[in-house]
Amino acid sequence: MKTTQPEIRRTATLIGRLMLLAAAAILVAATEPPATSAPAAPAPAPAAATPAATAGDTLEEIVVEAPEPRYVSPTRRDRIGRVWAPVFINGKGPFRLVLDTGASNSAVNARVAERLGLPLTEEHTIMLRGVTGSRVVPTIPINSLIVGDLELQGRRLPIVTDALGGAEGVLGSEGMLDKRVFIDFGRDRITIFKSHLEAPPAGFVTVPFRIVGGLLMVVNARIGAVKAKAIIDTGGQATLGNVALREALVRRYRATKVDQDTITGATLDVQRGERIPTPPIELGALTLRDVRITIGDMYIFQHWHMTDEPTILVGMDLLGLVDTMIIDYRTKMLQIRLRNSGS
Repeated sequence: MKTTQPEIRRTATLIGRLMLLAAAAILVAATEPPATSAPAAPAPAPAAATPAATAGDTLEEIVVEAPEPRYVSPTRRDRIGRVWAPVFINGKGPFRLVLDTGASNSAVNARVAERLGLPLTEEHTIMLRGVTGSRVVPTIPINSLIVGDLELQGRRLPIVTDALGGAEGVLGSEGMLDKRVFIDFGRDRITIFKSHLEAPPAGFVTVPFRIVGGLLMVVNARIGAVKAKAIIDTGGQATLGNVALREALVRRYRATKVDQDTITGATLDVQRGERIPTPPIELGALTLRDVRITIGDMYIFQHWHMTDEPTILVGMDLLGLVDTMIIDYRTKMLQIRLRNSGS
């Protein structure tokens, strides 16, 4: 007898319902305990919950992703934008060191020495010089310091009292003369590799500099009508000017508002200055407007013998306004991309 299409559909529906009922019966049988089973053992106590990370905990993390080349290192910044580079010392770390182009040598704090298992003694000391003063401090011997393509071996590191905004020391300019430092403030990333005389990327302005007094980066600047020297200092919080600059500005401009300011350096010495507005600051092709700087008779200008002509120490309050900055020590060029300038 020929089966009609509606009958086939009804048969299929019936079979499907029977299969669902069978599956439900199996599930119930599997989940119901046997009548003779012993009482279930009490469930183990839940493990203690891991405390949630606080805002401070997030600053403790520095991640160096293994798939990346070792010269590409994610970084963190402190509240004023100074770059914290992840540095390996004697194969341990990474330690957070502030990239400080105003420092000729790297230094670490006592906590780093403790993690490295190196005791602090008075047997080997050095005169540590900061913006506001100097201090005799102990040093520790290290076998290696590595970040990116920068590798330093067999030297002593001074111990700093204040590690600059919560970092664990400073990464100075030693070993940088053939390097190219790429700082991407927008993505919190620093790259240190050997310079191959690369041309600036599209959209970047260039600012030539010269190296004086060891490894200081000095740019010819104009502050309004005043010619000045500008030292690029990625480790400095504020932009500072010397007394000669104040005298030159007073002869040409009248300050509309002067505030008292206090500067504390890495040696914890404190000096006072006056925070004043300035005319536009020109650093080569780069012009900075609506700027306020702190002017005073700072110790560091005396140490560098830069008291006779107008000089400024350009800190992160100004440098942090840019999107990306490349320091090419080999070509002696700053390559800078401003924010909102496109890629």
